[in-house]
Amino acid sequence: PPSLVMASDPADGHSTLKRCLGVLRDARNDSEQFAALLLVTKAVKAGELDAKTHRQIFDAIGFTFPNRLLTSRQPPAGCPEHTFRALGLTLLACFCTDPELAGHSQILNKIPTFNDILVSPCNPDSTSMIDDVYQCLSAVVATTRGPRELVTKGTVSALCQAYLNGSYGSDRALTLLLGLLAVAEARCWQRDAPHLLAVLSKLSNDFLMTEDMTKFELCDVLPHFIPLSPLLTQDSQGCKCLHRLYKGLANILGSKLSQSQRDPALKLAACLVQACGSEWIPAGSAGSKFLALLVNLACVEVRLTLEEPDPLEVEGKKEVVTACYILIEMGIQECLREEKPLLEEMQKVQLMRIMEEAFGAVIFYLRQVKQEELQDPFIFASVRILGAWMAEETSSLKQEICELLPFLVHYAKKLFKEGSPAASLPQPELVSTEGSGLPQDALRFLLPGFCHLTAEDRPRDILISEGAPALLCEYFLHQWEVLTSQLKSSTPLTSTEMSLQTACGIFLNLVVTAPDLIRREKTFSSLMELLLKSLPLLLPQKDHLVLAANVATLGLMMARILASSAVLQETQSAKDFFGAAICFLSQAHTAQAVPGSEALAAAVSPAYASAWADVRELWFLGMQALAGCVPLFPCLPQAVLQARWLESLSEFLTRVAPASVDFELIAAFQGVLVELARASQPCRDAILSHHGGEWANLYGMAALEQCLSEQ
Repeated sequence: PPSLVMASDPADGHSTLKRCLGVLRDARNDSEQFAALLLVTKAVKAGELDAKTHRQIFDAIGFTFPNRLLTSRQPPAGCPEHTFRALGLTLLACFCTDPELAGHSQILNKIPTFNDILVSPCNPDSTSMIDDVYQCLSAVVATTRGPRELVTKGTVSALCQAYLNGSYGSDRALTLLLGLLAVAEARCWQRDAPHLLAVLSKLSNDFLMTEDMTKFELCDVLPHFIPLSPLLTQDSQGCKCLHRLYKGLANILGSKLSQSQRDPALKLAACLVQACGSEWIPAGSAGSKFLALLVNLACVEVRLTLEEPDPLEVEGKKEVVTACYILIEMGIQECLREEKPLLEEMQKVQLMRIMEEAFGAVIFYLRQVKQEELQDPFIFASVRILGAWMAEETSSLKQEICELLPFLVHYAKKLFKEGSPAASLPQPELVSTEGSGLPQDALRFLLPGFCHLTAEDRPRDILISEGAPALLCEYFLHQWEVLTSQLKSSTPLTSTEMSLQTACGIFLNLVVTAPDLIRREKTFSSLMELLLKSLPLLLPQKDHLVLAANVATLGLMMARILASSAVLQETQSAKDFFGAAICFLSQAHTAQAVPGSEALAAAVSPAYASAWADVRELWFLGMQALAGCVPLFPCLPQAVLQARWLESLSEFLTRVAPASVDFELIAAFQGVLVELARASQPCRDAILSHHGGEWANLYGMAALEQCLSEQ
């Protein structure tokens, strides 16, 4: 109707809009509704309306009218075929400016319609519809439910197709994909890997072929399309993408670059290392030179930023330095790699020297850190990479590391005791951190280095004086709780078990080198109590033999020192522990048939075989510790008799060929047997009744022979 023509004055326009909304509400026929709707959508398109007015439009119209428009197939006379659909989409785009409406189920159930429009052939008349669809999708991505709904309803594949088709709005398709991958990466790749790989294929090809600034812009885009799963290295298309990225990066990093060009390239390389380790770098001369260059550039960047730290400059460089840490960690691993190494020996020597200089800069930087900066994720990343260096390189920077130890212990203690948002942020690393169960777990990365350091006098004294042993005991108790919850839920174990094993290694060093500390520190009594309870629970579990070996050996060695403590005095937990320890030690060896011979040979039991490289030394230490415990604990000989170990050992030594039992094993058996024979008449009688004198003579166990011959 003529009375509804929109006025040119904005104030009059708003009043006309109100009349239009009234007509829409009260219209007697489709003609009046359509005329009013055209003016409403015209105002919406012109961008003249504020959020409040958008909400008024929704309150007047609701979802019913746009729904009718989207499903209507008969356009008004003389109008294009998609007229009603376009009007409906404009209204939905208007509604989506309100975050509450953008997450409404009536918007979310239109996602398949949005997808259809994106993948349909585009003509000049439909560009406004595409704009509205992108506006709706952009709003939906920002809602709580939106990303899940978009992935489930196929929007990822629609956006991939829209981008690959290169049709109108394809740049917005890429932007939306980046947004979706940022909040739902795993779900996107799980559902739409082929489509995302196709986009990565195009992006990687553009990255390789283009020779202008687009190449550097793509360095910022590409990391979003590199999944943290082994997908790329296991898929032929993925492998081709990786090779193109390698060649493109080799071209960039081999050229003279400004900082603004080099930084995105280093971050892209770090992203590839996070996802694939060094698998994306080909073997051979070119690959080894590229890897060495990559690590070299990373070390230079770390030194330039951290050796003379300007607070403002460091703040702006934290992201790229963190990326450099990832590249340096790969450098450490590659320098240590013996099987099919990418680097030549000379390159390894050169890189270790260059990395040592970079770690000198990291240590220098950490020594300047103020108390109020400890929550900074960059401090966590710096401590983490230093932990990786300390774990592998024990001889260099020893003086500097000793001087930094008080800070490292204080930092780890603060994060562990107080909890910290620092480490709960995504941290760059080559191995997944899932399963650590401790968001503020700086200690996890320092444990291997501490294990080396507790074997040496000066650093061990510093660690003890800074309270590290008590902290490590508390940490062990916490990690054990995490482990037991994982055992119950059948969650695959990752770092938790490794942390417990490494902590056991530290405690073993302290037991050997600082026994007075074990007696003095009350927390070691709590640790002893936990070890007594944990071994019987752990030993029957499948695939945890290495941790069980650590717990058994540590428990036996600590028991010798803490023999008089209440927790070890004829308690049920002590008896259960000793029974489990005897079970672990007694079942490690068996008689095995020798191919082509009737003779039997001594061999490691099948259940122990796969882990024996990690268990062997612990087993011998455990046998030695058990021998030391026998005179101190009257319950031990009885436990050995109940386990029928003497009978099975006698049978084993009688059946196997003596030449198949090595001297170290004979000495281990003899050490335990002599203590049992001395401490217990029933044990002595059991050994003699099973021909102990004969096989003691046969195996050259002189000390046992003498013990058995004494009255």
